[in-house]
Amino acid sequence: MSKNTIMFEGFKDNQLDKKETLMEIYNALNERGYNAIDQIVGYLTSGDPSYITSYNNARSLILKMDRDELLEEILVSYLDNIKK
Repeated sequence: MSKNTIMFEGFKDNQLDKKETLMEIYNALNERGYNAIDQIVGYLTSGDPSYITSYNNARSLILKMDRDELLEEILVSYLDNIKK
């Protein structure tokens, strides 16, 4: 019997590609006929996951992401685009 313990690294938020995930959520909302921007803003400001459809697992995806980190990512991307 081996005495070495193998450490399992579980799923981490930083393993998600936030941009790709956000686009999947955006696309799912659009496919269901929602105004995706309004819905995502509603979720980000309130924290209420009911703003995000469960279609194509979008709600589960957004709940795996930290809202503050997501807002930071969006702001950085926005400001980077302004600089160009």
